[in-house]
Amino acid sequence: MIDSKISKPRTDKLHPLVKELFVVFIDECERQLGITLRVTQGLRTIEEQNELYSYGRTKFKDAKGNKLGIVTKAVGGLSFHNYGLAIDVVPMVDGKPKWDYDYTKLATIADKYGIESGVRWKFKDAPHFQITDGYTTKQLLEKYNAGEVENGYVKI
Repeated sequence: MIDSKISKPRTDKLHPLVKELFVVFIDECERQLGITLRVTQGLRTIEEQNELYSYGRTKFKDAKGNKLGIVTKAVGGLSFHNYGLAIDVVPMVDGKPKWDYDYTKLATIADKYGIESGVRWKFKDAPHFQITDGYTTKQLLEKYNAGEVENGYVKI
């Protein structure tokens, strides 16, 4: 069951056409694997995406002076997060994130639902899962720029 305090508000903001599928996927992962998943990212605005893209490129330190490394390869509009079609998750162990988890276990379950896993990419992004519905991010950005949006979401 989705963690109501942190993960649920993040899944609630996903595109209405994929939200329930992601929730079912998370529930099955937790049940089959005996883990608790936290959704660390879901819908991200284009502005937020550009901010993340700047890390390690034009922004090298955060407000506290901590060094920033590259976080994403996608500029705003070119991430499925920007359309509410992607989530990042991490298993929680003893209340702490376990980033070194074997995400292929989650990918196997994702396959059942037609959810693409970043663990299978050439440039791995293991915690990332997305539903493209056959669209590329460039196509979604064109729809967004053309105003093909309903209730804040690109029409797919």
